Amino acid sequence: MLIKQKTHLGALVALILAAVNLRLAVTSIGPVLTEIRTGLGMSATTAGLLTSVPVVCFALIGLAAPRLARRFGAARVILGGLVLLTVGLVVRPYTGAPAPFLLFSAVALAGIALVNVLLPSIVKERFPDRVGTVTGLYSVALNIGATTAAAATVPLTGAFDGDWRLGLACWALAAVVALPPWLLLARSRSATPQDQDQTPSPVRVSRHPVAWALAVYFGMQSTSAYVIIGWLPQIYRDAGLSASLAGILFAVTSLLGVPLSFLLSAYAGRLRSQSGIAVALGLFGIAGWTGLWFSPAAAPWLWATLLGVVNAAFPLALTMIALRGRTPATVVRLSAFAQSVGYLIAIPGPIVVGLLHEVSHGWRLPLALMIALMFPQLTAGYFAGQNRQL
Repeated sequence: MLIKQKTHLGALVALILAAVNLRLAVTSIGPVLTEIRTGLGMSATTAGLLTSVPVVCFALIGLAAPRLARRFGAARVILGGLVLLTVGLVVRPYTGAPAPFLLFSAVALAGIALVNVLLPSIVKERFPDRVGTVTGLYSVALNIGATTAAAATVPLTGAFDGDWRLGLACWALAAVVALPPWLLLARSRSATPQDQDQTPSPVRVSRHPVAWALAVYFGMQSTSAYVIIGWLPQIYRDAGLSASLAGILFAVTSLLGVPLSFLLSAYAGRLRSQSGIAVALGLFGIAGWTGLWFSPAAAPWLWATLLGVVNAAFPLALTMIALRGRTPATVVRLSAFAQSVGYLIAIPGPIVVGLLHEVSHGWRLPLALMIALMFPQLTAGYFAGQNRQL
């Protein structure tokens, strides 16, 4: 019993340390983007690619995760993903040109994509009776890592005498810290491919309505999240709010995710169906986007809070992915399908919102689109949350 408890504790520590790394390679870029462009001679077009590379990598590389997990074991592939992340974070600031900077950013993001897809299967395998609680814990760790990197990159750069390269490269330390516990898990007998459920699923994941419901839900919530990240501060500033207040309001949407990720996932994991939660989050989203459409400056704190709540759809999606698969091997395939297809769905969202803003010379039209998109999210969440398994 003591050995089992230690094994579970080691797996939990490994999960949390991996989750901390899942967004910091992305969120550390924005605060020093001006310095990066100056230092590398990067054009605005190339800089724009940095915003699309993460979603493309998450969508395409994630598809390879199930095959790699079947061959090498999920824990070993996650370990490899963390190694790729470490290499990418260390090398990219020192490449000296835009193209290799993008290349090694893609290397780092490829590592993240593999970890993204496989963590739910580790939760299912190691904590089958506490899927919601453990998913909530690693979602909190993900949020903390993302927020810390966004907030601390500029101060770190200042501490290194304005050297943005060191300010970016130092985040590789977080990936290095995560390597030892995954090395232990990868060497354990349970992590070997032959000891995992490798039997092909009797149902093709891509042909199952639950998988498609999860994919659409993941895609819609990702679209909402990336529009919030990319455009919410500008929406507030265009409404006459100061840059500092717009930044604080955006931070509210991020910080709410820390407690909500744990509480919502832990609660959802105890329920047979998560449909009611998905519908409720959709209604929060409709209210938040409608408030912005009506008047961003009328109740900015309320709109930010409502959108912060709807961002909790991300940990709910991860929880439902882990619950809908009968076995860890099925969860791997389901996670790869839902996340990859979902991220492909999400790619056009922020771009279309920007185009609509440019064409209409205002925010009413793009915000109307966001209100409309909450309805497919709500509907897909209802079907994805039903008590059915693959």
